Amino acid sequence: MTALATAAERAPRGRAVIISAVGVTIALWASAFVAIRYADRQLAPGALALGRLLVGSIALGLLVLIRREPFPSRRDLPGIVVCGVLWFGVYNVSLNAAETRVDAGTAAMLVNVGPILIAIFAGLFLREGFPSRLFAGCLVSFSGAVVIGLATSRHGVHAILGAVLCVLAAFAYAGGVVAQKPVLRNVSPLMVTWLACTVGALSCLPYAGTLVRQLGHAGGSTIVWTIYLGVAPTAVGFVTWAYALSRTTAGRMGSTTYLVPPLALLFGWIFLGEVPPLLVLPGGGLCLAGVALARTSGRLYRTVRSGPPPGST
Repeated sequence: MTALATAAERAPRGRAVIISAVGVTIALWASAFVAIRYADRQLAPGALALGRLLVGSIALGLLVLIRREPFPSRRDLPGIVVCGVLWFGVYNVSLNAAETRVDAGTAAMLVNVGPILIAIFAGLFLREGFPSRLFAGCLVSFSGAVVIGLATSRHGVHAILGAVLCVLAAFAYAGGVVAQKPVLRNVSPLMVTWLACTVGALSCLPYAGTLVRQLGHAGGSTIVWTIYLGVAPTAVGFVTWAYALSRTTAGRMGSTTYLVPPLALLFGWIFLGEVPPLLVLPGGGLCLAGVALARTSGRLYRTVRSGPPPGST
């Protein structure tokens, strides 16, 4: 069998693995909305973020030790720190706090500015360009997120601070992704995720007293959901995200997160008995159509003939 034939056979399998990683990420991040609905009843926004990140850091740290992952060089540390502070720290605290002031539909609508910001920042700072179909797809998906937000919003944005916190979360999310992308050229997705999660946990240490105090009065279900948030959406979800991000552009990868809102609504329907309004259906359809359009702006997953990028797992 020739090397060319072998590479041709590996390419479809490689793309299937990456698409599976994206699917796992989207499913776990969507499930986080259900988990947060339970956990934030007894934990404050900062305490919940810290508890989630501590669990994620411990779980990932054990895996790093088992795999004996090499530590990154000093030149890669600034990007990891920026990613950890923005995406793992600021994003989690801001979103948790926002959802105590605005309903989930409005929060989802505002936070979904994030993928558009990723596409813009990636074009400016990562030189990924500004593919017209990528931006068209993001706009179509964003319109779907707006429809979902309006359909599920009960009170609108009455609290200005809640709206500001949602926008802050969107900017932190976009900044964290753009900072993470270059680091993945040299460092494994597992190591990047563990260090960024640990940095995020350290940035949330001011909430340690609140976490200890509230955990002492929290029920068993709250503790279980906090552990789930740390292990599944944080540890597993962010590693699979980083793995896929290392093999595509930040802009196109960001567009796939528009699949989270409709899937989160589906999970809410199944696990919480929250029947979504009919207007959610065309909104979800727009989200799917936008992601499909964004993917046609070039191959979403590039085939690397020489093998995976340095440091990948």
